[in-house]
Amino acid sequence: MSTWILLRGLTRETRHWGPLPAMLREATHADSLLQLDLPGNGALVNQRAPARVAEMVGFVRLAVSQSSVPGPYRVLAMSLGGMVATAWAQQYPDEIEKLVLVNTSMRPFSRAPERLRPQAWPVLLRVAADWRNARQAEAVIHQLTCNERSALADDLAAWTAIRESAPVSRTNALRQLWAAARFNAARTVPRCATLLLSSAHDRLVNPVCSAKLAAAWGAAHVQHPWAGHDLPHDDPAWTSQTVGAWLPETAPARGTAF
Repeated sequence: MSTWILLRGLTRETRHWGPLPAMLREATHADSLLQLDLPGNGALVNQRAPARVAEMVGFVRLAVSQSSVPGPYRVLAMSLGGMVATAWAQQYPDEIEKLVLVNTSMRPFSRAPERLRPQAWPVLLRVAADWRNARQAEAVIHQLTCNERSALADDLAAWTAIRESAPVSRTNALRQLWAAARFNAARTVPRCATLLLSSAHDRLVNPVCSAKLAAAWGAAHVQHPWAGHDLPHDDPAWTSQTVGAWLPETAPARGTAF
C-alpha cells in the first residue's frame, strides 16, 4: 500500500498545492494521500510556529501517527517542507519509503547566497512591508515564486482568499524563516530512494542547491526548464508525471554515509 504525505514551505498551506495532489495521486497510483500544514500555517494558523526544524519533525510525526494513514510513507515536500522531510528521513529511516524534495536547500551543502538569492532580499522586504495587505503581499510572492502567469488574476484571487481566511502572523513567518536559515542537515544519506526536483529559473533559491544535494547523496535529480520556485504551481502535471516515471526506477535503499 502506498501513502503520500505532502509538506509545503514557508508560510504556505495545503490549499496552495492547487491541483497537484489529485495529479500526483493519479500519476503514482497512490492508495492514499495526506496533506499536512506546519504549525502557524493553514488550519494551524493560530499555533506558534516552531523555531527549529526538529520541532516541526516532531509535530509531523505526531500528526501522522494520529491519522489512520499507514506507513511507511512516501513524502513529497518543497522548500522548508523539504528540510522537515529530510530531517525526518535521516532520524527515522524506517518511516520513510520514498522522498521527493522540490526546490529545497540546506546546510552544509549550499552557501547562504545560494539558499536565498541576494536579489530576492529586496522583494522579501516588500512582502514584509505589505504583510497586512493580503492582495499586495500575494502579488509580490507570486511575482517572486511563479513563472506561469496565464491565470494570474485567478491565482491572486485564490491566494488572497486563503490569506484572509487564515492569515499567517508576521511573527510566525519570521520564526519559520529563522528555522529554515538555521537548519543543518545530518551527514547521513537518507536510506530511502530520493528524487530532487528543481526549477532552472527559480528566483528565490538557486537550483544548484538541489544539484549539490543530489551529488552528495547519489540521488536522482531532474530540473524543470522554465518554472519558478513554486514548481507545483507552475507545472503540476510535469511534477506529478516526473515523480510517477521515477518510482519504477528506484533502487533498494543503501543506508550509506558521505
